[in-house]
Amino acid sequence: MPKKMTVLGGGLAAALVTTLTLALSGCSMETTAPGSARQDAASDAKGSFGRADCRKAKCIALTFDAGPGKDTPKLLDILKEKKVHATFFLLGKHHVLKHPDTVRRIQDEGHEVANHTWTHKILTDEEPDAIRAELEKTQVAIEKVTGKKPRLMRPPQGRTDDTVSGISKELGLSQVLWSATAKDYSTNDSALITKRIVDQASKDGIILLHDIYKGTVPAVPGIIDTLQKDGYTFVTVPELMAPAVPEPGTIYRP
Repeated sequence: MPKKMTVLGGGLAAALVTTLTLALSGCSMETTAPGSARQDAASDAKGSFGRADCRKAKCIALTFDAGPGKDTPKLLDILKEKKVHATFFLLGKHHVLKHPDTVRRIQDEGHEVANHTWTHKILTDEEPDAIRAELEKTQVAIEKVTGKKPRLMRPPQGRTDDTVSGISKELGLSQVLWSATAKDYSTNDSALITKRIVDQASKDGIILLHDIYKGTVPAVPGIIDTLQKDGYTFVTVPELMAPAVPEPGTIYRP
């Protein structure tokens, strides 16, 4: 099969296309939805539940990429006030190293700390040693701050392939994609960001936002309030699939 494959957010049709592509190509990448992982979990699975059992509750995961940045402390204030836990996919070189106190606070306040590479290189364009360095440097940097290595990673632009999956597995990292995105890199309109996420929200979905753009953090209270009124419970990505546990190398995509 070709080396490169892009797996991006979308609806049911996109999910079916991805499944068909994997089946026809003989690609060895393992892809599953968090809800499917939860359903297929063994009776003795050890995944930790958060504030809800997503086998019964209408759950959704709120995730943030490419931080921490200057607005992340304000975001953490909002999440604390709303009693919501999120998953943060952090960049290493200019973010984890620059804002170690914020990284520590993310973990201390009950959020999931995850890996978004060292410098946001498109991993499918890189050689294996460079892929490993992008992921491993961030693992080391986060562990120095928090005392723990992340168990999740998000490949930049959602681009992954067999090589990325194999290296992720070696490093103990599951790959997490998404089902809802505001494309907040393209607009500072907080109302539009809110609308895009609310319109795309779905049970067992994963929301992608960036806490480094001007319009995003102001949109978060409205997103949380609107979706909670619609019956959603916010959880971290591992809590979304509990009692299953994230499997290294596997791609999780709603």
